[in-house]
Amino acid sequence: MILNEKGSVVSIEYLLLIAFVIVGAIGVSMILNENELNMIMLSARIGAEEGMGIDGLSVYPKETFDDYLLKNPQLTYPQDIKVLKIVKTDIGFDKGYLKKRIQIRVYASSSSLKSSDKNSMGDRINYNIRKTISSTFKNENHSNHLYNPCFSNNYAITTGDVQWI
Repeated sequence: MILNEKGSVVSIEYLLLIAFVIVGAIGVSMILNENELNMIMLSARIGAEEGMGIDGLSVYPKETFDDYLLKNPQLTYPQDIKVLKIVKTDIGFDKGYLKKRIQIRVYASSSSLKSSDKNSMGDRINYNIRKTISSTFKNENHSNHLYNPCFSNNYAITTGDVQWI
């Protein structure tokens, strides 16, 4: 009888150890996933700021600068633009990329931009968001030249049109 009691105690301790390892693994997985999402959103914020700030520095490829001078000259000098919020939306699992897909949308305001320039500025903000996310996760070569979609370790990320408020 004494041997059976000791054996059952060992079995219970073994089960508790296994349960602790499983709970720990699930916890670590959740923490890593949240960390990745936080890195995506931080990169999106940095990319949006870079996209808005480029006009102040007037750093463009020559073709882009010439195009802006012709079509949107206002975008070649500093503008008053504020990012109000950046929202991520879970789109679901993408079977093509074998990753979860999320969309990032920026809500912004500007008192100085004309309506006709907001679309171009929105495109520039979104481009810089995708480029920064790709750079953060070292996936620059896994997408097209517009970084659309861009990728993290577990997500395929797209951007929705900037909503001007």
